[in-house]
Amino acid sequence: MPAKPVDPAEMRAAVQAVLPWLRGEADQPERPVLAAAVRLSLRTLEHIAPGRSVEVRVPPFAAVQCVEGPRHTRGTPPNVVETDPRTWLELATGALDWAEALDGARVTASGTRADLSHLLPVVRF
Repeated sequence: MPAKPVDPAEMRAAVQAVLPWLRGEADQPERPVLAAAVRLSLRTLEHIAPGRSVEVRVPPFAAVQCVEGPRHTRGTPPNVVETDPRTWLELATGALDWAEALDGARVTASGTRADLSHLLPVVRF
């Protein structure tokens, strides 16, 4: 579990700042704005599902370990989820369904614990 909890208001504000982009109403936000939304929403996932059995990667901004189960310590973890910032934020806000993201190859998920569908969305608007 991360040392410092996420402030829910800060996370909501960060994600809300990118909603026009996610809805196709605005250009991609500046890098720091996008990074804050990704990082805070991933840290929220980390708090919702504490553990170290799944690594969720959203390059180039962040990666977190979450979900209870066997702890990963070296090399590539057996359970990995990876996606781009836009897809992650669409999943995190419920704008995109987990199965749809997998079917569309917008997310790669490997390992028996890599299904995050029951943990999403992490924030609703």
